[in-house]
Amino acid sequence: MASSSDPTLERLANSVLQPGFEGTTAPDWLRRRIAEGLGSVVLFARNIETPEQVAALTASLRAENPDLIVGIDEEAGDVTRLEAWTGSSRPGNLALGAVDDIDLTERVAHDIGRDLHAAGVSLNFAPSADVNSNPLNPVIGVRSFGARTDLVSRHTAAWIRGLQEAGVAACAKHFPGHGDTVVDSHYGLPQVTGSAEEIALTALPPFIAAMEAGVRAVMTAHLVAPAYDPDLPATLSHRILVELLRGDLDFQGLLVTDGIEMGAVTDRYGIDGATVKAVAGGVDAVCVGGESAEEATVDLLSTALVKAVLNGTLPEERLVEASGRVTEFARWSGERSRAVARAMERSDIGLVAARRAVRVRHRPGTAPVTLPLTGAPHVVELSPTMNLAVDGHTPWGVADPLRDLRPGTTSVRLTEPELTHTTDVLTDAALTPATGRDLVVVVRDAARHRWMTDTLTRLLRSRPDALVVEMGVPAGDALGAAHLITHGATRVSGIAAAELLAGAGA
Repeated sequence: MASSSDPTLERLANSVLQPGFEGTTAPDWLRRRIAEGLGSVVLFARNIETPEQVAALTASLRAENPDLIVGIDEEAGDVTRLEAWTGSSRPGNLALGAVDDIDLTERVAHDIGRDLHAAGVSLNFAPSADVNSNPLNPVIGVRSFGARTDLVSRHTAAWIRGLQEAGVAACAKHFPGHGDTVVDSHYGLPQVTGSAEEIALTALPPFIAAMEAGVRAVMTAHLVAPAYDPDLPATLSHRILVELLRGDLDFQGLLVTDGIEMGAVTDRYGIDGATVKAVAGGVDAVCVGGESAEEATVDLLSTALVKAVLNGTLPEERLVEASGRVTEFARWSGERSRAVARAMERSDIGLVAARRAVRVRHRPGTAPVTLPLTGAPHVVELSPTMNLAVDGHTPWGVADPLRDLRPGTTSVRLTEPELTHTTDVLTDAALTPATGRDLVVVVRDAARHRWMTDTLTRLLRSRPDALVVEMGVPAGDALGAAHLITHGATRVSGIAAAELLAGAGA
């Protein structure tokens, strides 16, 4: 029997881990681990400063292993890592679904892929193939192409084609579908309550479309689907990963976990226990490091995998199989990563898409408001707490781009705690500064936040002529004198809305 220090087992264990790390240069421990067989690394916003810096970073990592898989979560839209500090120059999936132009979706994804390839990234954890059938979903929302299965399916396939034609592997997520949930899996365990027949009709077709488009990887969902497995989350479930995905759907590519440190799986199994169960259940690569980005985490998970093989919890042949799929993927991606990369090029395709995604509604029974506005408005942005998939530093909103177009524009950003604990804040910060001027109220997923809808109601009671900009998932009737819907809160979506309000742009 192999010992707990068996170098072969340790190398196998290292090969299936995809850790993150701190800093904008490669730490010594990470270089050493790559030399010892670590198969992948994952980049986060904290690792990225400039295009030149991240390209140098990935080159230094590949100096240890030319076939190293470099992953990133670059959905564009609200979830961006490359542009976390500036806001994405491309709209997200909901905006693309609203336009419903397959060619446009493919072009936007190719534009993303070109920049990722230039940065040295070989695996992008995107697109979200989830059908956002529940408008109260706290973690998918604008990350989905929409609420209709057929629309999500065709845009998932187009996005994958565009990205992979640029030389970067796509990863359809979150299997078997995270759209019909009301719990954020970063904190708790969601449940999909539909029957197997319902899931097959509504949630699985986008993943089938992804496979038909040649997707190289699929990411699992940390949720329970009792119709398939009443006991284990999908990430850990042999029934879902092997019998359904590998067997019934015949997917032969790389199978990756969502962040293994997320509460949906670690609350019950611990990060090490969840890792072992995921690989035993059929996963090939374990993504970790969003919050746990130290070498100690890699040590913990690698040791857990080795011990599980030694005590029989994890069959060695399963670990060998997982490592083999990582190696096969690395060969495919490595060939493309070594292709001559073009420098990141500035493209306006993202702004073009964002402009096409904006919709203007008017409240029934009221005369349509004439745009553009005639003066510099006061902008009130109601800011919710975002889920952990969205980097907290990423700028969003309409006030800044509108100020560029209409000097003299003033603004305030308000949160739930401020509105709850500060007396007269609406009067002092929102209504009084808007006296004699247009008032623009910007919301983000108002239907999911009671405090936001209550605040909006109070503002419109005093200023029924206010204009409302929804930068999340639209729901319900049009509000305000005019209701603009951007289908996302990315930088270019804010610019597109500001252009409509100010009468600028193409």
